[in-house]
Amino acid sequence: MKVKVSKGNVATIETDALIVNLFEGVKKPAGATGSVDRLLDGTISQLIREGEVTGKKNEATLIHTLNKMPASRVMIVGLGQKSKFSPDVLRQVLGTAMRRLRGLKVKRVVSIAHGAGIGEMEPAVSSQAITEGAILGLYKFDKYKTLLKNQASIDELAIVEEDDSKIKLLKAGVNKGQIVAEAANFARDLGNEPANILTPTELADRAKKMAMDVGLEYEVLDRKQMEKLGMGALLAVAAGSNRPPKFIILKHIGDPKNEGNNLALCGKGITFDSGGISIKPAAGMGAMKGDMAGGASVIGAMMAIAQIKPKINVMGLIPATENMSGGSAYHPGDVVQTMLGKTFEIISTDAEGRMVLADALFYAVQHQQKRLVDVATLTGAASIALGNLAAAIMGNDQTLIDQIIDSGETTGERFWQLPMWEEYREEIVSDIADIKNSGTRGAGTIAGGYFIQEFAEGVPWAHLDIAAMARTDQEKGYIVKGHTGFPVRTLIKLAETLAGIK
Repeated sequence: MKVKVSKGNVATIETDALIVNLFEGVKKPAGATGSVDRLLDGTISQLIREGEVTGKKNEATLIHTLNKMPASRVMIVGLGQKSKFSPDVLRQVLGTAMRRLRGLKVKRVVSIAHGAGIGEMEPAVSSQAITEGAILGLYKFDKYKTLLKNQASIDELAIVEEDDSKIKLLKAGVNKGQIVAEAANFARDLGNEPANILTPTELADRAKKMAMDVGLEYEVLDRKQMEKLGMGALLAVAAGSNRPPKFIILKHIGDPKNEGNNLALCGKGITFDSGGISIKPAAGMGAMKGDMAGGASVIGAMMAIAQIKPKINVMGLIPATENMSGGSAYHPGDVVQTMLGKTFEIISTDAEGRMVLADALFYAVQHQQKRLVDVATLTGAASIALGNLAAAIMGNDQTLIDQIIDSGETTGERFWQLPMWEEYREEIVSDIADIKNSGTRGAGTIAGGYFIQEFAEGVPWAHLDIAAMARTDQEKGYIVKGHTGFPVRTLIKLAETLAGIK
């Protein structure tokens, strides 16, 4: 879908559908909505009086104009309470509205710059949120549905504004919104791909093509190179699969004269997780094709960072492998030596994500990265603790943790910090090795974080457990069924924040 900005009066533009808005509690529409109401002989005001149009968030009321104005249809979207209005509300509203219009086989949509007037939102913020909401909300993954023909799709969304002073700002917001939303959708595609298609090699190939397209530096390590580096943890996980592991390295050099101004993003890239010998239940195992969602989010974030070009050096690391139970698979009770040299006892082969991240994190440390963030669908315990409304976050540096949480507030991706009291380390103490890869039933998310922390070597580090947020079976706002692309937009915003971009 093409998104553009045009100068004009929305009331006089010919289009399949025009989107205007209303805040909750407003009794008489004003601005563009008021102008449309007058052209429609007070129809919107009447619907407000009758209680059909209330302005509640995500409400979408469609009116056929019957030739009273050039637009064939008008959709009035509810923005909710003005005091709670935010860019994420706008994203949700546009996602909902655009999906409904697609269902009506609408091809061309015109929208006002919602919130840029009475909502007191900056024009660029408004157009970015509109663009993100529309592109994310219209996402679908149907490439393997061979029987679908002539599916409905929206070809164009035009944001129309009369004020000349806002046009340039609106265009900048649209450009940024397209970059960010398309990066999140790229990560969604990776997460939704079946594991027989998206093998570690295919994941590396797609990352390489993306890197070439946007201008990232790219490298991939094969098994022999991993052996030479001593990546024993990653190689142990890979031992049970006949598909070779890959260690994907992406680099954005945004501040070449200041190598220390850097950030490493490490994403778990398990392209299928059977649980290994500690095998998972059969029911629901198919969803484990998406156990590389952390890696996908890093790849997506790097795609956008390369285009936005923040003045910071960002390294993306994705240790990619399957976790299978073949004849050469690692066993519970094994002792593994990591790239750091530290040993750990394997309690569960289904605690493999922290193992591959151990080597990835230490690789980042060896390459003098000053801030470390790892992203992983690590523990089911995170879902038990927080449901599907937030990801767990923990780490050894409160400033970095706060920057991530604040970035998530901006993007609408929520994080909740879990404690890392010293007593929790007892969960990973082993009788025969330096540590073990799994603790008792309690505090499973924190135990996973504590294991990973062992390989940060004191460098400022944050761990994002996105198990509850990586995929969904529901459709709401700009979130659709399947993989969500969480937290691509937060990682992008974090890089911008560290680079001084507001």
